[in-house]
Amino acid sequence: MAHIKLVTEVPGPVSRAMAARHERFVPRGLSLGFPAFIREAEGAMLTDVDGNRFIDLAGGVGVLNVGHSDAAVIEAAREQLGRFVHTDYTVAPYGIYAEVAERLVSLVPGAEKAAFFNAGAEAVENAIKMARAYTGRKAVISFEGGFHGRTWMALSLTSKTEPYKKGFLPLASEVYRIPYASPYRPPVVPREGQSFGEACAELLDKAFAQYVAAGDVAALILEPILGEGGFVVPPEDYLPALKARCEEHGIVFIADEVQTGFGRTGKMFAVEHSGVEPDLVTMAKSIAAGMPLSAVVGRAEVMDAPDPGALGGTYPGNPVALASAAAVLDRFEDGELLRRSREIGDRIKERFTALAERVDLIGDVRGLGAMIAVEFVGDRETKEPAKAEASKVIELAAGRGVLVLSAGVYGNCIRFLSPLVVTDEQLDEALDVLEGCVLEVADGRSTPRTADATALANPT
Repeated sequence: MAHIKLVTEVPGPVSRAMAARHERFVPRGLSLGFPAFIREAEGAMLTDVDGNRFIDLAGGVGVLNVGHSDAAVIEAAREQLGRFVHTDYTVAPYGIYAEVAERLVSLVPGAEKAAFFNAGAEAVENAIKMARAYTGRKAVISFEGGFHGRTWMALSLTSKTEPYKKGFLPLASEVYRIPYASPYRPPVVPREGQSFGEACAELLDKAFAQYVAAGDVAALILEPILGEGGFVVPPEDYLPALKARCEEHGIVFIADEVQTGFGRTGKMFAVEHSGVEPDLVTMAKSIAAGMPLSAVVGRAEVMDAPDPGALGGTYPGNPVALASAAAVLDRFEDGELLRRSREIGDRIKERFTALAERVDLIGDVRGLGAMIAVEFVGDRETKEPAKAEASKVIELAAGRGVLVLSAGVYGNCIRFLSPLVVTDEQLDEALDVLEGCVLEVADGRSTPRTADATALANPT
């Protein structure tokens, strides 16, 4: 049975009317990529206001690992709504805050305490505040291709200029950036007998020698797998080599797990693949299945460094969001979603690896667990980014019932962030559609069918 159902053109008449209202009353900075307006969603399926049904391989940009409208999450939120919605935890506290904190601490290697905030960028900002308070230092190291959010410090740490940074200068100072260990686009050639991971880690030593003294660096922040940067998986020895240097120089090691966390890579958190114990971990997105919640989890001495009252806000750790998070954690307890993540990734890799043998447009297929990306290139030798072709595939897929996103500094990758509850039948149907779109674009026969895909190419 087909899961995709298109009863009108995409976008349909009701979606077009809603898009007109958007154009009239919403600023252009909030550009829309997907052409259809959604009425309801369940599992891995979306239904728009015109009755069209789509398979969702974007998952709210990695927010819905447990799926849309999970019954247990909805019930947990409903029960908490019936008790109370808000008090501000630091004004009139409630028990679920520390309960969820304890559960997260038990899941993160080396962690002892947790604090809650509203969004991933806010978690990043507070992790930097903790690191600066703990070390008494100012500078921060981040990585080329990294994405850490859109607020001031988070945007300063983020690598991509358009559309994120253009026109917003000056940003926060004392941020230094080094190349990430990308096997497909290597930033350095190892010496004889040296591993690629160690050669890339030496770029941090170079930064200490040429750009900022190690003794002035408060924190190093990185994504264990680049997200917006194109789902780049570094070599196994890379994170341990960086962590060793951080320990040597007293630098706080922050793992940004906003996109990689909660089963996306086949483990609860991506840093587990490396064996490294971070000093701090930032998390958000799938932590509460769409409710606004983020967290910083880590070593007590670092998290306790800010003075009493130095952390907080009006809404962080909202009780309804925390109740949702508790239900999400329940869903992960039996390990089924982690197993499913690995199965989904294997299925996607197998399809696109086979397709790459038929289509020169595909330069690389990579990822861990269900966090898979396909990179499109104009030439496999030069690896020239094929952004236009990737955008065409996304656009065609949207018109044929599949929602998927792009990624990469050059916008030339398609990334998969499907709910981990997607069925084999739904996934295969979506992959059939995508394969057809790739073949059509590769043959140079694509014709635009839907609205501009710019926003889909540049989500958070």
